[in-house]
Amino acid sequence: MIKNQKKKGFNLIRDFFDVKSLLLNNQTIKQTIFKNVFWLTIAEGIDRLLKLFLIIYIARILGATEYGKFTFALAFISLSTILSDFGLSPIITREFSGEKEKEFSSLLSLKIFLSLGTLILIIISSFFITPDPLIRKVIWILAIYVLINSFPEIVYAFLRARQRMEYESLAKISQALVVTGAGFFVVLNFPSIENLSYSYLFTSTIALIFILIFFHLRIQPLNLSFNKTIWQKFFRLSWPLGLTAIFEGILVNIDSTMMGYFGQITQTGWYNAAYKIVNVSLIPIFLISQSFFPALSIAFKESKEKFQKIWNYQMETMILLALPLVVGGIVLAPKIIDFIYNSSYTPSILAFQILIIMAGVIFLGTPFDSALIISNQQKKLFWATVVATVINIILNLILIPKFSLYGAAFVTIITYLLGVFLVFKFTTKFTSIQPFNLKLLLSLIGAGLSSTIMYLVITRPVIYYLNVILSILIGAGIYLICFLGYKKMMDKFFSY
Repeated sequence: MIKNQKKKGFNLIRDFFDVKSLLLNNQTIKQTIFKNVFWLTIAEGIDRLLKLFLIIYIARILGATEYGKFTFALAFISLSTILSDFGLSPIITREFSGEKEKEFSSLLSLKIFLSLGTLILIIISSFFITPDPLIRKVIWILAIYVLINSFPEIVYAFLRARQRMEYESLAKISQALVVTGAGFFVVLNFPSIENLSYSYLFTSTIALIFILIFFHLRIQPLNLSFNKTIWQKFFRLSWPLGLTAIFEGILVNIDSTMMGYFGQITQTGWYNAAYKIVNVSLIPIFLISQSFFPALSIAFKESKEKFQKIWNYQMETMILLALPLVVGGIVLAPKIIDFIYNSSYTPSILAFQILIIMAGVIFLGTPFDSALIISNQQKKLFWATVVATVINIILNLILIPKFSLYGAAFVTIITYLLGVFLVFKFTTKFTSIQPFNLKLLLSLIGAGLSSTIMYLVITRPVIYYLNVILSILIGAGIYLICFLGYKKMMDKFFSY
């Protein structure tokens, strides 16, 4: 009997350290979920970080004006490229969980038609958005790049349906490495936005060819067919997601597009320099949401109490991260911008300080989004996005001509505050979640007190004038010690 127990123990240890089985094979539901989240997290992290390093390098080498032209072109393109997918990818993942390979060939041809139609739309509209022939040419080149770069999404959707995210992850990482490597080489040796655009286009084309060959040989033979019935079926399913994505794309990119349209090219460069750093701070939202979503979905089916309890944990985590991010970001903004870019990007400091508040708002709003989706109230998210987008466009038209990038940053905060207010109201009305409770109030007080102490420490000259990374690490350490101490005190107090 003792031998059998030892044998079982050794088997458990062997299985635990069997990395190949854990990360490459679908065995159990929990293991498969862990494997998929692991690979998607790795791919997302590497892809975003590599792109951030490249963008920073581009901004430093080319300067704010040329960088502004490049980001303006990308922002304008991003307004339209959503049409090339129109919400099909998540629907394909959902529908292809069964055996429906025959429909994939029709959807592949549909993706090609949507991409070509989107490209024609971008080329025509580029004549109305800018009189600059160089920017217009860059728009054309980058439009083809973006469409080619997004084309594998239909392949990834199929792989997600088969729960083979490891293939998607490896493809994305390889693509990011190639595109980033080529980008660094071109900017270092042939610095211009036109040459950079060509390098993006060339490397993404090579990556797409390899992805399609791999998919054809290892996963599913590729062929094209034209079945209008299948097209209509998937359009009926995807249009709510497609429209939501369009409005979200407008919400994210309209400010840079408007600044470029008004001729504020250098200001667009300053604005996007700040925005790119803020976007990196949002990566934890993706990871936390991915981690909590399955548990929330299960809890929703079991009981309201369990659903509320896990939602509280998610919101507590977001509060824990949001407050120090905002406080630390505002205080250390001059050091962060100077460290990452150079003195020519000094106007980005105020924009960064405004936009970092937006990041905190998004952190606090994400749990409400999750609650609505899990409660099958995703249409409410769509209407919240529509309202926020309309207000965003109106305010940008008023404030950008007067206040440039600072007006755009301020409008972004107002828009996201409005969006969070709407999803908060929808959550309280259409779900069982009760946002106001003692647990979250205590967490908010603890995070506020800890952030205040952190502020007092990092603003002292002996800390503030250290290297910015050391300042951030010291501030984070002080905050964490204070919050954990407060949490322990509160747990002890309420245990009596």
